[in-house]
Amino acid sequence: MSLLSFLFGTKNDKVTVISAADFKQQIENKNVQLIDVRTAGEFKSGAIKNATNIDYLSGNFISKCDSLNKDKPVYLYCRSGARSARAAKKLSRAGFSKIYDLKGGISSYK
Repeated sequence: MSLLSFLFGTKNDKVTVISAADFKQQIENKNVQLIDVRTAGEFKSGAIKNATNIDYLSGNFISKCDSLNKDKPVYLYCRSGARSARAAKKLSRAGFSKIYDLKGGISSYK
């Protein structure tokens, strides 16, 4: 059972929760849509290289994601995995076709 299934009680084939090792391998040296959904303050305290900060808790998360390509994979992370799981569900409903969520957040990535 994925984290999304556990949190929301549904299976979502657009969202894949992946380990830190797989996440790192998939984004390394590639031009990907890498989104840090933490607050600006958290982002400034340290982020994954080449990540764009779009705060999930801001009132306009989805409108800020409108500049992203919905047909290209999106890689999401937060501090521990909870916010990025919720962000992934929102992006899925907004029409994004392939979303990768970092299991355990940036805490597991370091």
